[in-house]
Formats: sequence, C-alpha cells, structure tokens
Amino acid sequence: MRGMTVQTIAPTSSTGHLSPARIAAFAGHHAEHCQIEVVAETGSTNADLLARVAQRSLSAATLLAAETQTAGRGRAGRTWLTAPAAALTFSLAWPFAAPLHALVGLPLAVGVTIAETLADFGVAVQLKWPNDVLQGGRKLAGILIETATAPDQQVWAVIGIGINLSIPEQLQEQIGQRAASLPAPAAQDRDLLLASLLSALAQNMRQFESHGLPAFVERWNRLHAFAGQQVLILDQGKVLHEGRALGIDQIGRLMLQPDGGASPLAIMAGDISLRAKEG
Repeated sequence: MRGMTVQTIAPTSSTGHLSPARIAAFAGHHAEHCQIEVVAETGSTNADLLARVAQRSLSAATLLAAETQTAGRGRAGRTWLTAPAAALTFSLAWPFAAPLHALVGLPLAVGVTIAETLADFGVAVQLKWPNDVLQGGRKLAGILIETATAPDQQVWAVIGIGINLSIPEQLQEQIGQRAASLPAPAAQDRDLLLASLLSALAQNMRQFESHGLPAFVERWNRLHAFAGQQVLILDQGKVLHEGRALGIDQIGRLMLQPDGGASPLAIMAGDISLRAKEG
C-alpha cells in the first residue's frame, strides 16, 4: 500500500473485531501521532468526536471506528442506513492550523483519498460531486465532514466515512436504491483496509493544509463519474440546472456547460444532488 509500513502480522477475517493495535501497526509512521479507538457500538462517530472537540478532550488527531453505528448521518441531515458488519464506519478528527474557510473543498480531497486507496486494493471507483464514491454507478461510500473550533480556538475537521462491505437484501430495500458493496478480497482484512485509509488520510490532510484543494483538483477530475455527461442538478428533487458536467474548479465548484452554448456555470456544493440525465 502507498506510503505504509506493513509488518508481518497474523491475518484476520472480515468478521473479526477491529484491532487498534493491528491498525496502528499497518498504518506505520504516517499515522504514528494519531490516536486509534474502536467501540462496539455508538450512535454517530462524528457526533462523539465533535462532542470531544467541544470539551477540549482531544489532544491529537483521533480515529474512532465503530463496529455498529446506530445513528449515522449523511449530507444534509440524511440518515446513513447500515447494519452490523455491513459497513466500515469511522471518523477521523484532524486538527488544522488554518481558518475554517480554508477547509472549503476538503470533502473532495477526502474522496480522492478513498478512491486512490481502494485502487491499491484493486477496486476501481469513481467520484460523484460533491461527496460520494461510486462503483459501477452505485454508491459504495459516503463522506460527511463537520468542522468546529474548540474553546482554545483550535480548528478541527471531523471526517466521517462509511464504506459498504456487504449489504443485506433487507437493508437494500430500506435504502430504496441499489448500493454497491466492496468486493470480498478488499474487505477480507478490515484492519488493513482501515489502516491504509488512515495512512493515506494523514498524508493527504497534511498536503491539503499546505497546498489546499488545488493539489487534488486534477486527481478528482480524473475520477469524475459524470465527466462529459449530460446531468441534472437538483435541490430537494427540484431541477435547478441541466447541462454537461465538466469537472471541478480550483475551489471545488462543479463546472456545468448549460445546453445552448452559454458560458459554464459554477455550481457550489450544498444540498444538491447530481444525477445522470436520462435519454
């Protein structure tokens, strides 16, 4: 795996409990200053870490993974539906020596990180603006980033990630749309997968802090699921724009070429969904 120090460690199955010690050993020096915690069950790993930011109880970057998450959240307050052992759910609280406004575009950089890490496991994915990871047109992973300033004025980003491992049919029906699941070989050792993601996130968060989103724009555009396709931009089901998706700009806006040859529009992230236009 890129940038990782992999030691000889006994293999484990995807159904075994996550091990902080194994995750740390696999992650190597890039994540050596990260605290790694695993809980059996919680409502939301994002909510847990945000509460600790407010309490000033975090002293370093902290990874919190949950075997089961009962109140996971997606973008715009949507519920992230999952089941025990069906997904890899975790959050990373990362301190930034930068103002909050400098973190614009961070979800796009995290999407690139997930995609590049999964590629190391032989899994090809695409990115859907602003914060979904697709495989074969179906959602494989989601990203929710929440920011906060601690009482001591330290800026934190809490990066929540959920990756589908094996979605039961009943859960597929609950979700209401077909979701992708990570191929079994990639999910075989969850400790290794999570360590690889942590190592890559640690490296890329440092790169983002130093260089911002421009360091990730070209990489994101190469992974753009709808590049050159006719799409609809929707807000709560209402069509706001339609045209050809071009890619993102240097501050993370989706560039859209409207029908009729007008100048490209710059679409800001928010409660907006991107769907391929039929026909």
